[in-house]
Formats: sequence, structure tokens, C-alpha cells
Amino acid sequence: MISGSARTTIASATKATARSFHASTRAEARKFFVGGNWKCNGSVQQVNDLVSMLNQSSLSTETEVVVCPSQVYIQGVADKLRKDIGVGAQDVWVKGNGAFTGETSADMLADMGVGWAVVGHSERRGKGESDAEVAAKAKYALNKGLKVIACCGEPLEARQAGTTNDFVFPQIKAYADVFTKDDWKNVVIAYEPIWAIGTGLTATPEQAQDTHAAIRKYLGEIAGAEVAENTRILYGGSATAATAGGLAAKPDIDGFLVGGASLKPEFADIVNCQGSTKSLKPVKIGINGFGRIGRLVM
Repeated sequence: MISGSARTTIASATKATARSFHASTRAEARKFFVGGNWKCNGSVQQVNDLVSMLNQSSLSTETEVVVCPSQVYIQGVADKLRKDIGVGAQDVWVKGNGAFTGETSADMLADMGVGWAVVGHSERRGKGESDAEVAAKAKYALNKGLKVIACCGEPLEARQAGTTNDFVFPQIKAYADVFTKDDWKNVVIAYEPIWAIGTGLTATPEQAQDTHAAIRKYLGEIAGAEVAENTRILYGGSATAATAGGLAAKPDIDGFLVGGASLKPEFADIVNCQGSTKSLKPVKIGINGFGRIGRLVM
């Protein structure tokens, strides 16, 4: 008879084998990745509380973690956050420093020690950013030494019409047109089903896997098999602690770009969704009326 702990070990090994097979013959080809997009949220106190929570959390060493605060808090987060968690910007300008009021250049971010930038998020594309502009932002950031979370995704109308690939593939193609093979080593793709972000609608693990597999196959066609095998593709459709495990079990889902849940203690549970790491040391956390970090009581 197989014990419960043995079943857990076998299941974990099977999951790792499946991911390794989809990636390549190298087991370490695609390290699990969880990004937290804090969006336009926070105050000085709330950001300090979030950093304190993360600094005291027990996070799986098998997961790469990056958080993306608002640009006005990014320097403080970079200075105070534990060094095994990366810091990223939520957007980046397409050029360098100069007379560009309100923009943030990759040069500035690199100077602050920021390692990542999100580009092409649906909430930026919704303001009119074209595929070409998004790709140019990503390329400039890469040239300046940043790594890039390159977003893509489709609205509900495309999903209902069965035209998800027709909507998403041109976004991927725009990136591929300007990235070199070496650039892709510093890129993760974040697939955002726009219709599942903050709407109450949810993509099933099977729906998400189907689209991730299609993106990987298309990436192989336009950027080569090696790029397709090694590039991590994140799910960005409002993942939670409750849904992360089922999604992470799928072989082409290599992690998450998390929105609202990245402002809550459950973010650590999402980071740890593949293993048995306990998310928090014994601390007391104050939660405000939105279920987000309020005040950390030491």
C-alpha cells in the first residue's frame, strides 16, 4: 500500500517530469515563475507592510519571484525587499532619457537596480498602445539590460468567436520580429485572457493549457524550436491560491502574473503552489476591508 506522503512525492515527480519533457531534455529548462503586479495600488504604509510580509514569508526556492510596484514606490521596494525576490516596473518608455514628460526610461530603471519591466499589459494596450509600440518598448528595455514580461491576450469577443489565436498571435509576432534569439533568454510571456481579469469569469485549466500550448507551438514556428522549448509562458488571468495548483499542473503553464492576489497574503501560497513550503512564518497580518494588507503587527 502506498502511503499518503509517497503519493504526494510521486505526484510531484510526475508533474516535474511532464514539465521537463515539454521543455527539453534539461529538467531546469523552465523554472516556475510568479510575478506580482501591484498595479496602481498602495500607500507608503501599505507598501512597507507588503515588503515586510514578503521578507518574512517562506517562499519556494524552485520558483522565481518578481514584484512590480507602482513606479513611485519602486526605489523603496528595491532597497528594502529581500534580494531573492526581483523587482520590476509596470511599464517602460520606448526610448531613453530626454524631454518625455511623465515617462520612465529603461536607463533610469537599470540605474536603480530594477531588473524587470512589464510591457504590453492589457490595461496599457487598452489605452491605445499598438503591437509595434509594445515590441519597441520591450526591445529597448532588453538592450538596456532589463528582463521583460511580455504580455499578450484576447478580449471576451475573440474568445466567444473562437478567434483567440487570431488575436494573440500578431502580438507574439510583433515581439518575435524585433527580438534576437539571445533576447528570448531574458523574456517571459504572460498570457492574459482579458475576459477573465476582474470579471468573475475564469478560464479552466484546460482552456488555459490549450492557449499556452498554441502559443508555444506558434513561437516555435516563428522563433525556432529552442526558443519555444525554453521560454516560460505565464498565466495572467486572475490566478488565486485556490486555482493556482490546478493551473500549475498543466505542462505548458510555467507560472503566473498575479494581479489583485499579489496584494494579499495568499500571494505566498501561489508562489508555493507546487510544493509543501509553508508560506508564512508566525506573524500577525492586519487586513483591510478589501482583503489586502493593511497593517503588519510585529
